[in-house]
Amino acid sequence: MEENTTSEALVPLFKLERLLNQDQGGRRITLLGSIEDKPALLTAERAAFPTDPQTLQVFHNCLRDVKNLGTNDIYHWYLACVGQNEASLPDLKLNLISPCTEKHIKKYSPQGLRIVTETPEIYKSQVRPYIAKQREEGRLDWVFNIIEGRKEQEDIIFRDPGQNGAKDEAFLLAPDLNWDRKTLTSLHLLALVERRDIWSLRDLKKSHTVWLQHMREKILEATVKKYPTIEKDQLKLYFHYQPTFYHLHIHIVHILLEPTSTQAIGKAFSLENLISQLESVSGGPGAGMADVSLTYTLGESHDLWTEVFLPLKEGGKG
Repeated sequence: MEENTTSEALVPLFKLERLLNQDQGGRRITLLGSIEDKPALLTAERAAFPTDPQTLQVFHNCLRDVKNLGTNDIYHWYLACVGQNEASLPDLKLNLISPCTEKHIKKYSPQGLRIVTETPEIYKSQVRPYIAKQREEGRLDWVFNIIEGRKEQEDIIFRDPGQNGAKDEAFLLAPDLNWDRKTLTSLHLLALVERRDIWSLRDLKKSHTVWLQHMREKILEATVKKYPTIEKDQLKLYFHYQPTFYHLHIHIVHILLEPTSTQAIGKAFSLENLISQLESVSGGPGAGMADVSLTYTLGESHDLWTEVFLPLKEGGKG
């Protein structure tokens, strides 16, 4: 007991010299300093959230100084405090989906993962119709709000009208709603194309390679101009397949952003690698990603697993 008391007394004696490191998306810092004139390192990491029902029942009531960062359709995001010190800085980034759908609930619930191989035939006969159905259900209203200038215009970092003003090549760059807008090592941006006929990387063709290279160059230039402490070779650009929403977009993240399943093989497809694949695919300008087999991961609650790939597996066809 006496040893614990002595040990606890050391922390208030710590004198800061400088920040040594910040990682885990800004959730852990290591400070260099001294205690009684001797060098010392202090690492602070946010504790895990409590999961007991009693605490969760009152969790939202403990939030204070909730500041709205933006609202678009059913999506809302905020900064908030949970500490008691009135001078404390926001220590939580909140995302609210209201009203949410059953698909949202499935997406954010724990689930097992499966590896599937989607052939061109499976894509054309089953996956493409599924994507078309998702788009018909109005799930892209928030995307069109941004593109058409109704929402989040103050957040847009860059708009490109397309090479030589080609409207079918226009795109914009904006923060991803999951980024706190301040921690650069966890930077996460989205590039949204303005045309509506390219739903996912499956729609990309050999004829799009020059456009994709142009987008890559403009995205990198605009990002480092906006955030000058970041260099181009510190940024990762990739697509998701299957994506969360079916309107072509590119993810741009800092290379130090903590890797999660969304950046893993089987989910993230590098923009640079995809350009190379398109350049080498056999066929004319109309050949592309719809003509190749793709292997990727699916959650067991995903409709494509339950309605397409699981029946194929159980039928002995996949």
